[in-house]
Amino acid sequence: MSIAKVVASRSTCERKFVGAVIVRDKTILSTGYNGSIRGMPHCTDVGHLMEDGHCVATLHAETNAIIQAAKNGVSIDGATIYVTASPCWNCFKTICNSGIRRIAYAEFYRDARIFEVAARLNVELVHLSEAAVAVAQPSDQSGA
Repeated sequence: MSIAKVVASRSTCERKFVGAVIVRDKTILSTGYNGSIRGMPHCTDVGHLMEDGHCVATLHAETNAIIQAAKNGVSIDGATIYVTASPCWNCFKTICNSGIRRIAYAEFYRDARIFEVAARLNVELVHLSEAAVAVAQPSDQSGA
């Protein structure tokens, strides 16, 4: 999760800094952060495109990590995604369809529908509290 936090620092929409790291077999497969469509200006440069209280100019970290894996021909089937905030509904659906089987997140963000659907689909949701992440950092070499 500490790597996901560093990745989040690259976000180009300052409304929410979110980072995602996809891992399988202790290997980082892909990373992503909130950012504009490739080739489009960033929110940090031109402001936000707001709809219903959300900035819709950016792709979310989870989606960008999945797209980056696909672009590079990296299979993420059966992987774990570490995300600094629990996925929104659209990102959750994308994660499930990508073959990722485990979602570890630091803070809960908005959408409780993910819990019921994850249980039905046998996708593991793991909330990693700040305390657990801090304790694990010095000696834990197993994840991201």
